[in-house]
Amino acid sequence: MRPQELNMLIVFDAIMTEGSITRAAERLSMTQPAVSNSVSRMRIKWNDDLFIRSGRTIQPTLFAKNLWHQIQEPIQELSLAITPDSFNPKTSTRTFRIGAADLVVDLLWGKLRRILDDEAPNINIYAHPYTITNGAKMLEDAEVDIAIRNTESIPGAHRNQMIFTSKYCCIMRKDHPLEKGPFNLEQFANASYVMVSLSGDSTGTVDRALARHDLSRRIAMTVNHFSGVIPIVENSDLIAVIPTSAISREVLDERIIMRQSPIAISDVALAAFWHQRQESDAGLIWLKEKIVTIFSDFSNDHNQFLQQHFTY
Repeated sequence: MRPQELNMLIVFDAIMTEGSITRAAERLSMTQPAVSNSVSRMRIKWNDDLFIRSGRTIQPTLFAKNLWHQIQEPIQELSLAITPDSFNPKTSTRTFRIGAADLVVDLLWGKLRRILDDEAPNINIYAHPYTITNGAKMLEDAEVDIAIRNTESIPGAHRNQMIFTSKYCCIMRKDHPLEKGPFNLEQFANASYVMVSLSGDSTGTVDRALARHDLSRRIAMTVNHFSGVIPIVENSDLIAVIPTSAISREVLDERIIMRQSPIAISDVALAAFWHQRQESDAGLIWLKEKIVTIFSDFSNDHNQFLQQHFTY
């Protein structure tokens, strides 16, 4: 194989991994025109269009998918053999994209920024809106490097690592009729709710738990982000069932109370998902370690918080 052909394969692999010519250029420290020129040479050499534009993204042709399947692993092994320690957070200028709900961004971004300031000042972190329905596609199309979501498996060639577990709780405004005294299953089912729905559905974990008792509840409102729940609960008679990790000490002390649900609801577990093609990506491995550390520290603090504030 001539050097020019190997260079084309490396560029081709970067485009397939990133799903974008622009991001491939960033990954390879090349200009976008240089990558585009390489694509033109590939099309002539391999007699195929390779990439078809679809809106703001590009879709690989069948030939491109088959070729990548054959060369992906050898390219990764060759890259690791030549530069096994090529990622240096101090000097890296990479941009990582993370698919996450607003709750995860609130918990993670500030602490991650402080780590980057100390260890990787030129690395960028971009948040991408996450919904239950788009997680697999974002990873498959390389729109994100990591998707942080519940641990239910998502279709496709993905890997995952557990990062955090949170209990569910019921929240209501102070002086709500259900604030004090017994909080039984009948009261729980008859209350009116505001629900966080990342998919647009008006049923979820709580409704499935109630259905096992032949009960249902009224969903009076839905919101598509966790930050919208507190103001609604604070200023109405609606209550909500949300992860305890979504509630800050300041909000709890001043504006709302938290009660244990009278019905058993499974804990919500979060995991970091990534595509198997990035299994050996040293930069991504570094970033995942930082995310796991941040959530581990948060978990310890959060458990103390629950012991102080959970009303039974």
